[in-house]
Amino acid sequence: MSTVAIPLLTVENYKILPETGPRYQLIEGDLYMAPAPNRYHQDISRNLEYILLEYLEKHPIGKLYDAPFDVYLDQYNVFQPDILVVLNDRLAILTEAGAEGAPDFVVEVLSRKTARLDRDNKRRIYSTSGVRELWIIAPETRQIEIYLLPQDAANPVATHGENDTFASALFPGLAFSAARIIAQ
Repeated sequence: MSTVAIPLLTVENYKILPETGPRYQLIEGDLYMAPAPNRYHQDISRNLEYILLEYLEKHPIGKLYDAPFDVYLDQYNVFQPDILVVLNDRLAILTEAGAEGAPDFVVEVLSRKTARLDRDNKRRIYSTSGVRELWIIAPETRQIEIYLLPQDAANPVATHGENDTFASALFPGLAFSAARIIAQ
C-alpha cells in the first residue's frame, strides 16, 4: 500500500485565504485555525499591552502590534502572536502585510487549544527565526515564562508568579508586575 504525501502549504497558499471568517496561522506548512481567545486571555493581553504602550510612549524604542497581525517568518510559517514588538533598528521588516521577519519581542498567551503549538512548534521556530525574547503566559497557573531565545531556546531563563516583579533587557528601566499583567 502506498501513501500519498500531502504537500506543505506555503505563504502563497496562506495569502489567498479570505480576510473574513476565522483566523488562521501557518505552522510548519500546516494550517491551524486560531479560535477567538477567551475573556481572561483578552484581559492578560490588554493588561500587558497597556503597560508596554505606556512605556513605548515615553521611550519610543519600537512599535507594538497585537493579534491578529501576520508575522511571516519563512515560506512555511506565518504566526499571529498575541503581542509583538519590533525595535526601531528593525522597523524595515514592517510591511503593509504585517511583519516580514522576526519581531524582537513576542508574547504568547496560552489557551487549551493552542498551548502545545505555542510551547513547542512556535517557540522552536521563533528561536531559529531571530526572535530575541519570548514570553509564554499561562493563565491557568498564573505564571510567565521568559525565554531569551539566542541563549537557550529550550528552557526559560525565569518563571515568574503573580507575586513577582521583573524586568526585560529589551525595555530598559521598566519593571513588570506579574500581578498587574494577570489581573482579571
